Amino acid sequence: MNNPPSFFSVVVLCVMGMIPLPAFAQPVVLDRIVAVVGNESVLLSDLNAQVEFYVFNNHVDPNTRGLQKQVLDAMINEKLILTKALEDTNITVTDDEVVNRLDALIARNVQQAGSEKKLEDIYGMPISKMKHEFRDETRKQIFAEKLDQLKFGDLQVSRREVEEFFVQYKDSLPRVPEELELYHIFKLPKPSDRAKNAVKAKAHAILDSIKVGGDFASFARRYSEDPGSAVAGGDLGFARRGQFVKEFEEAVFGLQENQLANLIETPFGIHIIQLLERRGESVHARHILFKIQQDSTMSAQAIEFLKSLKDSIAHGADFSDLAKRYSDDKETGPLGGLLGSLTVDQFDKSLVQTVQNLKAGDITDPVEVDYGTSKGYHIVYVKKRIPEHAMTLTSDWKRVEQLTLVYKRNTEYQKWIKQLRDEIYWETRL
Repeated sequence: MNNPPSFFSVVVLCVMGMIPLPAFAQPVVLDRIVAVVGNESVLLSDLNAQVEFYVFNNHVDPNTRGLQKQVLDAMINEKLILTKALEDTNITVTDDEVVNRLDALIARNVQQAGSEKKLEDIYGMPISKMKHEFRDETRKQIFAEKLDQLKFGDLQVSRREVEEFFVQYKDSLPRVPEELELYHIFKLPKPSDRAKNAVKAKAHAILDSIKVGGDFASFARRYSEDPGSAVAGGDLGFARRGQFVKEFEEAVFGLQENQLANLIETPFGIHIIQLLERRGESVHARHILFKIQQDSTMSAQAIEFLKSLKDSIAHGADFSDLAKRYSDDKETGPLGGLLGSLTVDQFDKSLVQTVQNLKAGDITDPVEVDYGTSKGYHIVYVKKRIPEHAMTLTSDWKRVEQLTLVYKRNTEYQKWIKQLRDEIYWETRL
């Protein structure tokens, strides 16, 4: 029996579509070219940065034999694809595509770094310079991605290919982890009108002060209860649609630059929001958050309500109908409370632990769960439980089909890379 194809365990070494990495702290060495591909070159500093990036993200020994050459080969392959893409006159990349990609990448990096200032410290340059420095590289990456999509985007596999793949590799295919189909009904303890009005009164007073000239950043540092942004004067950096909760997103995307919104209530609390800048579908906003504190009475009411729903279900009520009517989870409620039909490794670990001793058809008692910066409660219904098992064509056709497609794509990709290495000049100087 042949060994399984490498894609079962391989991790992509260099990711197209990311902002180039700054070199990690390391001894100063003279930079030099370690590979040439067409008109593109790979510098030793670039290679070292990508090796360290791979080591960090995959927890491997940096002294692994052949690692540097493996990473360099992957970088050469990317340069080959880029060179071919730039030669293809049918592929075009607009300025808007480059700007939108850069905005999205920087927004994601800001979120990961914690703030724009932290990201600027990491790269040693302001955001504006990043956009200038990385513009050409980003355009090239989009060219390469479009060629890759053009080459393999329509690739499909036949039923016969799936069956032949399964026969050849069935003894080496990974086992399917246990699968769960889970639903829940979530309740957020409702604050009393008195508690909510007290918080709104405080927020209104600060909003009025800002409107007459008070310093937003100063108020945010003093009063905001969002620990992630308060220290930065409430600054949230750039974000795209889908990164905020619905109420916040609707408010911020409806503002003009420098405009303040009226008080906005979200599951996190009461917000003062100001839009600082808009770039296409990205917005740069800041906010001041005032939490509405929960008390034991509010929590007890939510717990008792969920217990009454569980009792109703035990007497014949439909779980999905009750979820649609009563769940405070606006994403899953309309779906009857569906959390997903997934393998256990795809669910949150705490959720798996909550249902670990339940069998199909069981419902948990009310369980406390984090909801933003607050606490809520839910009951979880285990509708289906499929034990861990070896893949079969009968029960796991879609999985085997996907693995077959990945294998076929990998095979075709390797053939293409070999062809490009024959057509395009390249050399290593490592």
